[in-house]
Amino acid sequence: MDSMDIHAILEYLPHRYPFLLVDRVLDVVKNESIHAVKNVTINEPFFPGHFDYHPVMPGVLILEALAQASAILSFKSKDAKPDRKSVYYFVGIDDARFKKPVMPGDQLHLHSAIIRQSRAVEVQGRSQGRRRSGYRSATDVRHPHPGGLRRPWQRSTPPPWWMPRPSSMAASKSAPTR
Repeated sequence: MDSMDIHAILEYLPHRYPFLLVDRVLDVVKNESIHAVKNVTINEPFFPGHFDYHPVMPGVLILEALAQASAILSFKSKDAKPDRKSVYYFVGIDDARFKKPVMPGDQLHLHSAIIRQSRAVEVQGRSQGRRRSGYRSATDVRHPHPGGLRRPWQRSTPPPWWMPRPSSMAASKSAPTR
């Protein structure tokens, strides 16, 4: 178990204010998991525009905070630090769900675990906002199939009626042959 303050976090992330979205790492276990925290205050630069009458943290920034925590886990697991010339991208996410809004005064707990490691690290994450009543799940991000990426048309059950079907699954509408 290892914890990190903001000075150690700045060594592992190229992000700076206002896009640095991890305030503290409470626990990081190499090649396993991380538990980080983002303190959400009314002074965040996105609250005046999202929304001034009912401030809510944008979902994309919740996911970015989770991605930054996952990046710290990745760098710590590989015993590496980013250099100033490298650029790292958040390239994708599967099955993200926003269950509760994150508001000023919340403490966003970011949990991420490695589920597969190759050249790129694939992680599974969850963020939780904490208020006086205890934990509540704010965001849940899961890799749907640990065995590998699957597309909706590769399911064993048919896709829902609202999901567009690829041409290989579409029923043939040609006239019946006699």
